[in-house]
Amino acid sequence: MCIGGFVRVGIRLCKQRGGGLDGERTALIAPLGSAGRADEIAIRITEAIQLGLLRDGERLPPESEFAAQFGVSPVTLREAIAELRDRGLVETRRGRWGGTFVKRSLEPDEGPDMARLAALTSAELRDIADEQTAIAGLAARLAAERSSPSNLERILSLVDLLAAAETRGARIKADSRFHIEIAIATRSERLTRREVALQAETVGMLWGSHLPDSELKKIAIEHRDIAAAISAEDGIQAGTLAEQHVRNNLRRLTSGRFALVDAIGSPQ
Repeated sequence: MCIGGFVRVGIRLCKQRGGGLDGERTALIAPLGSAGRADEIAIRITEAIQLGLLRDGERLPPESEFAAQFGVSPVTLREAIAELRDRGLVETRRGRWGGTFVKRSLEPDEGPDMARLAALTSAELRDIADEQTAIAGLAARLAAERSSPSNLERILSLVDLLAAAETRGARIKADSRFHIEIAIATRSERLTRREVALQAETVGMLWGSHLPDSELKKIAIEHRDIAAAISAEDGIQAGTLAEQHVRNNLRRLTSGRFALVDAIGSPQ
């Protein structure tokens, strides 16, 4: 059941009114169960906002329905929303047309992302990349085996979306959604959750002013090649290309970090 643009369970797709690429499902919300914590809910919603899966001004589902989607009590959800409100990610409006609405800049400030990148050590970046290599490679291989025609259509559309993107915000959204869409095509909720979390952690650091124009084009080409292998049902090639893409991004992040270190200083 789709409510307010959210998917209740698993990896079903929800299409909002108006259709089109930006009208596809806006988040992947899996129930946490009775032990679900407010901080975990806040993390999941924050990830969706950071990746542009939840759009600025979008209204969240009513409290009771939203809590049911997560499988938690309204009190737990209320605590999570309060945390997001304190961080300026959502706002609550009163009155007949009130509710809780997303607050997200269309062009996010790169400052916080660059500060996080500068604070990471080379070993920490490599550790993140090791996990992402495992997730991305397996996801691409499984997507080549399990993708439906509609999955493939969305993956290919996101290749074009990144190639045409002209702003940092648009590139972050197209890049992250491409990888999340591949994970969705695996029909594995666990893989999808890890991909969402990894994208939220890394994509903002990648798309900074440190990234040369030549690398923008290379990333778009890498996406195209991965999508082509998935479309051809070549799981081995898709997985190999996805793993190489992560290694290339590690190089890009490392170069960006060194540039920041030279400018402001940071741990080695």
